[in-house]
Amino acid sequence: MARIFITGSADGLGQLAARELVKLGHQVVLHARNAERAKQALDKVPGAEDVLTADLSSIEETKALASKANASGKFDAVIHNAGVYIVPKNSVSKDGLPLVFAVNSLAPYILTCLIVKPKRLIYMSSGMHRGGNSNLNNLPVSANDGNHHVSYSDTKLHDVILAMAVARKWTDVYSNAIDPGWVPTKMGGAGAPDNLEKGFQTQVWLAVSNDAEAKVSACYFHHKKQDRYLTAASDAVVQDKFLALCQQITGVSFNNIH
Repeated sequence: MARIFITGSADGLGQLAARELVKLGHQVVLHARNAERAKQALDKVPGAEDVLTADLSSIEETKALASKANASGKFDAVIHNAGVYIVPKNSVSKDGLPLVFAVNSLAPYILTCLIVKPKRLIYMSSGMHRGGNSNLNNLPVSANDGNHHVSYSDTKLHDVILAMAVARKWTDVYSNAIDPGWVPTKMGGAGAPDNLEKGFQTQVWLAVSNDAEAKVSACYFHHKKQDRYLTAASDAVVQDKFLALCQQITGVSFNNIH
């Protein structure tokens, strides 16, 4: 039996993965943005061990979430599932950063750095990452740096870069990124054409399976099969630049990890 933490598990793919893992007999700790959604999360995933709350658009709340997660006990796997897609133009976080960047890019970076290292790390990306800016020259270097626009595609590329950087630096961890497909969730919309079941089964499989195909690192998966990803994500220079920028913005060092 494994113990798994899933961010953004109050609804959507995170909730579906949580329900499947509980059904398989694993211990699952959920995450929700606030107390109201936390209650909904526990109602929707009977058998979950607990739910932790934090608004991932806040750097300080995300740091506090890592502390709560560590206080609850060690995890075998962490699924970085939380994300935002369509937000009002020029939406900013509590820290004055582009909202999609704060939630989709910085939050998984912070949690990766501060949560005690699990055996497996899974990062939710998207096929749209292939349209992301691998130069990273559009990223803000401080709060309220209004000259920078960060797109959803950019942030999903950041998730792949982070997964590959972790795989390179932590050789004792399985670290991978996933494209769940365009599936009919609240985020994807009711008309999304891809298979919902396949959309969450890959992260379940990577989190707990003993299949040789699942016990790998530095891979990008779509429906349990390795898929191509933007090659820049494998470039150590790009990875180190991304980690350094995240450290500059958040004050959290990748080297903090135990």
